[in-house]
Amino acid sequence: MKRILFCICFTACLFSCSDDASTTPEIQEDNFYALTVGNFWVYKNYRYNHQTEVYDDTGVIDSVSIVATEDISGNTYFKFRRLTTGNEEGITFCNANGEHFEYLRETNGNLVTSEGDVKFTNNDFSVRVLSENNWGNIVEQLAEGESTLDVEAGTFTCINSQRYAILPDGNNSPAVDYFYYADGFGLIYDTSSFVSSDIPSVIRRLDSYSIAE
Repeated sequence: MKRILFCICFTACLFSCSDDASTTPEIQEDNFYALTVGNFWVYKNYRYNHQTEVYDDTGVIDSVSIVATEDISGNTYFKFRRLTTGNEEGITFCNANGEHFEYLRETNGNLVTSEGDVKFTNNDFSVRVLSENNWGNIVEQLAEGESTLDVEAGTFTCINSQRYAILPDGNNSPAVDYFYYADGFGLIYDTSSFVSSDIPSVIRRLDSYSIAE
């Protein structure tokens, strides 16, 4: 199998996700994803060292903030700004240096992009097909239950979604990537992997944050 990149990023998902079109009436949101102008998060990126079998700090930092709201097709979206620094080497799975903007909103427990794709769900446990390819299909599924996660920014009670590939022979890929979100705090931790490896190549952890009460 070719070295296929299985790249997953909080603010730049490369795969088309499930459509948000639904006849279910929208419910009142409790701001699970901390969608408030002025909130910000700082993430550090760590790369797996095959010699020491530990994750080394890459020096790559993603600073994410909500800078404004904008009406798009009659819906209010929150404008996310991500500023990445420290990736002069172009490390695989780390974001490129510079600014990136993304528009997101919450509806019925889903974090939805301005293109109508579901980036994360906190209540839908079905398997969602994100991308169909001749080497396999990339899917994602919300896991049952909660877990406690310790990162540099503190200890959080999280739910997580798991992303992997279903290969042409029907087997799952060795790689599984994880996205951990905490109610009222947003993204806490995520991973990025090569399809053929069961060890994530890069992990990203929340280092600090500021959330409006």
